[in-house]
Amino acid sequence: MRVEEIPAYEQNFHDTGIDSQGKRHILSHRQIPIPGETISMNYTLVQPASGKASYYYQQEFPKKQIVLHYTMGYLKGDIATLTAPDEYVSVPFVIARNGTIYNLFSSRFWSFHLGLGAIGGNEIRSKATIGIELSNIGHLTQTSEGMKSWRNVIYCDVSQIQFYEQRAFQGYGYFATFTAAQYQSLLILLRYLTAQYNIAREFLPDDFRYLAFDEVIDFNGIVSHVNYRSTGKLDIGPAFDWERIIAGMR
Repeated sequence: MRVEEIPAYEQNFHDTGIDSQGKRHILSHRQIPIPGETISMNYTLVQPASGKASYYYQQEFPKKQIVLHYTMGYLKGDIATLTAPDEYVSVPFVIARNGTIYNLFSSRFWSFHLGLGAIGGNEIRSKATIGIELSNIGHLTQTSEGMKSWRNVIYCDVSQIQFYEQRAFQGYGYFATFTAAQYQSLLILLRYLTAQYNIAREFLPDDFRYLAFDEVIDFNGIVSHVNYRSTGKLDIGPAFDWERIIAGMR
């Protein structure tokens, strides 16, 4: 899918609640105040119309950390994957490119989101952390036809440099950028979650931001998926503007 097609694609999900696998979801638009602040967070609650919510566990655990991910896909497919029945691999929040915050289940609960081989253990750390997925296609490859995604389809033209960054990371050279609306919504969501769960508004030093390391399990703050996985994961990637988020959380 080309990047210019994404807004209509996301709007279609917002209008119909139907994901890429044909599953229908009930969408409820809500607002919640951010503890200790004068602003509120707008979000959209997503509930499977079938009533089958077997993609997360309704068990509460203390939350000590927030983990940022990107989906390597587009919104309808993101929702379909993260609400797959009986898979129990999900996150409570997905942020679309248009900035809509989709809430798949209460952040008090949990689902596997770090994967096999995660530092500290997938189950233990998934219970103690809150995962946020940003809808983003991930790494790109430059070709004579344009910038191709891992799905081997054109994402944008080479000349459309606002939609990607040239950054070398784990064997890849180009990564899709995030939108201004996503950054704005992520800041609001992070302010809500850090206040609600008393999670520190702290970030890893730049030297550790793109590394997996054992001490991540003791860090109270905001990290990314790659900090838990030495292989097999790239998110949240080098095209993510950490400094923009750090400045917005001060």
